[in-house]
Amino acid sequence: MNDTVERTEATAEDTQRNAQGAAFPAGRPVVSVAHDADEQARNLVGWRQTYDQLAAGRFVGSLTELPLDMMKVFRETTSHTLRQACEVRGDAYWFGIPVAREGHARIDAQPIGADAFALRPGNIEFELLTPAQFSIYGVVVRGDVLRHHAATVEHTSLDERLPRTPIVQAGAARVERLCALLAKHLDSGDGSAQAGAPNVPLSGFERDEVQAEVLAALFDVCAGDGGDVAEPASRRRWIVEQARDYVLAHRARPVGVPELCEQLHVSRRTLQYCFQDVLGMAPATYLRALRLNGARRDLCGRAAGSVQDVAAAWGFWHLSQFSADYRRMFGMRPSEALRTN
Repeated sequence: MNDTVERTEATAEDTQRNAQGAAFPAGRPVVSVAHDADEQARNLVGWRQTYDQLAAGRFVGSLTELPLDMMKVFRETTSHTLRQACEVRGDAYWFGIPVAREGHARIDAQPIGADAFALRPGNIEFELLTPAQFSIYGVVVRGDVLRHHAATVEHTSLDERLPRTPIVQAGAARVERLCALLAKHLDSGDGSAQAGAPNVPLSGFERDEVQAEVLAALFDVCAGDGGDVAEPASRRRWIVEQARDYVLAHRARPVGVPELCEQLHVSRRTLQYCFQDVLGMAPATYLRALRLNGARRDLCGRAAGSVQDVAAAWGFWHLSQFSADYRRMFGMRPSEALRTN
């Protein structure tokens, strides 16, 4: 027979990795490989789902996951045409961004184009039809996390920002930027995302940075085409100055964009607009450079302590990453700057 149907069903238990934010191992990307559709369905925890294999042949699938606290970020690849009956558990939202475009994936019988992505809330079953040799990025975020980010960082409500349709037309450029961001965290070639490789933990701040970056990207692809309200030039300069002063006042820890938005009572888009207009760069880029320059001055000062002491004083808690960032910025290692003191 040329066609077979292999019916598989998996109902995940609410154990470790799930969309409700239970304990994840806070590590680097990890890969699981499946050799039948049933095993593939079980590997993605936190879902109720049934996989039907619709073409003959030995199935191979893989799942690359980045364990985080408030969301699940993953990439799924499957070798054969599948019908998937899916449902995310609980108060959560699934964003599905197909990668392989050889054949169109469909959600509830509607094709997902190259300029679009899929979006479904929890506790609502939907159907995916995926072609052979298919790959898709997925992000599952807790509802309370999305609502908090919408209110405090985007200065909007979740209902106003999230479309209610299964397919969101976001534009090819926005979809590509989101895929590039997810690829950076899931498809890195550093060897950390190897099956069975040591799971090097991310720090709490690193996890927060990744999650804030992904949240911002998700809200960007859901945004309409309306522009930001232009701030007067004096107001733009004031916002940048206040952000700089706040970061310097809290130099012993890295301050992220969401915290700045809360402190300055501006939206993320307004903050980005002001920094781009005044300095020609993104807020995170400038604020990191600001801290690196502060560390450089301390290292070059007469009363400088050890490299580790200076790094910690400026909120760089991982010495190897600090050294790499410092060398990239200034063309020398921190220890070299200390020796020339």
